[in-house]
Amino acid sequence: MPSKSLSRGTLIVGCGYIGQRVAQRIVAADPMEPVYAVTRSASRADDLARQRLSPLIADWTDRRTLRTLPPCRRVLVAVSYDPRSGLSREDSQVGGLSNLLDALPRDVDLCYLSTTGVYHQSDGRWVDERSPARPLGSGGQTHLRAETLLHRRRPAGRWVVLRLAGIYGPGRIPRAADVIAGRPLSGPYAGYLNLIHREDAAAAVIAAWERETQRSRLYVVADDQPVIRRAFYEHIASLTGSPPPVFNPTAEPARSLRSGGNKRIWNRQMRRDLLPRMAYPSSLQGLPDLLA
Repeated sequence: MPSKSLSRGTLIVGCGYIGQRVAQRIVAADPMEPVYAVTRSASRADDLARQRLSPLIADWTDRRTLRTLPPCRRVLVAVSYDPRSGLSREDSQVGGLSNLLDALPRDVDLCYLSTTGVYHQSDGRWVDERSPARPLGSGGQTHLRAETLLHRRRPAGRWVVLRLAGIYGPGRIPRAADVIAGRPLSGPYAGYLNLIHREDAAAAVIAAWERETQRSRLYVVADDQPVIRRAFYEHIASLTGSPPPVFNPTAEPARSLRSGGNKRIWNRQMRRDLLPRMAYPSSLQGLPDLLA
C-alpha cells in the first residue's frame, strides 16, 4: 500500500484521450482530490486548467523538468509517442519512463497504459495475459520494453500494466469518416478487431488503483466481443445510412487499425478483478450513441 505520508493527489503523465477522461472522472467523483496533469504545451496547460485540473509543464524525456513533481499517492502513465518530437520511440517511451521512475517515490501506486499490440498472434486465436507476446510493430515492441523496465526497476512496487485494445469513443471511431464518405477501406476486411470504449478504459484505470486486495501485475483491457472488421464497418454504414463499405485489400492498411494482427482478446481476468460490469460490453452497443 502507498505510504501514509503521500498526499491524496493523482498525477497523470499523458493527459490525452484516456488520461483526460480519467482526470475528469476523478474530479467529478471528488472535487477535493488534486489532479496534476503533465503537458509540454503552455496552451494545453491553459485548457487543462479550465477543466479544474492542475497543469504541470514538463517533458518526461528531460529529467530536469521532473525534479519538482508534487507528491501523489497514484500516477497514471498514458503517454503516446509523438513522431514530431524528433526522438526515437525508445528514447521517448522507455527513456521517459525511466526518468519518471527516478523522480517518483518507490511506493507510489502506478498504472501504465500499454497495448494489445504486443501480441503477435495472427490466426484468430484467443489471447490473454498468459499468452506469449512477440510484437511485430515498433509500437508494441517499445511498450513491451517499457513493461520490462517497470518489472526490473520496481520489482516490489505497487504498479499495474493495462494492455488496451483499440480505443474508440466520442470523436474517435475507426474509419467512420471513410465509411460515411464512401471511400474504399484499405487493408483486409476479414479478421478481428478488439476494441474498448473510452469510458470502460478509464473505469479500468480507476478500478486498478482502487483494488484493496493483492492484484495482478497485468491485465488485457478489451470488451466482450471481438468483431470481424467487415461487420464493424457495415454496422457504421447501417447506423449512418451510408452505402455498404467498399474494401481495397491490396492497399496499404491503415496504421491505427492494427490491421496486421488477427486475434481475439480474452478479457476474463479484467472482468473478474476490475470491471464486473461494463458500460459498453460490445462495440456494436457502443456505436449507436456515438453516431446518432
